[in-house]
Amino acid sequence: MGSPAGLARGEVRCYDGSPLSPEMHDRLLRECERLALARQQLATLEKARHQALPATVRQRIDHLTRLKGVGQIGASRLVLELFWRQFDNRRQVGSCTGLVPQPYDSGDSHTDQGISKQGNRRVRSLLVEMAWYWLRYQPGSALAQWFRHRTEGTGANRRARRIAIVAVARRLVILLWRYLEDGVIPQGAQLKSSA
Repeated sequence: MGSPAGLARGEVRCYDGSPLSPEMHDRLLRECERLALARQQLATLEKARHQALPATVRQRIDHLTRLKGVGQIGASRLVLELFWRQFDNRRQVGSCTGLVPQPYDSGDSHTDQGISKQGNRRVRSLLVEMAWYWLRYQPGSALAQWFRHRTEGTGANRRARRIAIVAVARRLVILLWRYLEDGVIPQGAQLKSSA
């Protein structure tokens, strides 16, 4: 569907290029008005929810959202479900998310059996989603380059990419923790423009 302004000017047409019927035109205008109202109400609710949080939590969320690829909802969930805790090192951060390797030791056999999945599953799935966004919006970062190096040019299949994205999620949560705690911007990462 075209823009509401284009609809009002009559620029929106049927698939075959014919003009919209007056009934369809009016219906689409009403739908655009409903959409605008819903967006306005959603923005008001999100602002009220954000303002209801303690000041320190709001600051941490705002700090995280300065990074490209990190949105308001993802930052809020990370701060409220993970970064309210005090971590001493990166291993504790990884363990809390369940994104660390699960060792298998039996006699002389020492291997990893995948991730432990012992942490918060909502945070774990959010981090995997954020890892994909990170690759899209931070292509020049060291983390995105690491992923490309591991998966491109080697004929990596879908399974290899899924395994690598979990590693990206683990590294990303550690980078975000360091960014919040010490102000260390991840290598090669860009901040959003202040405009």
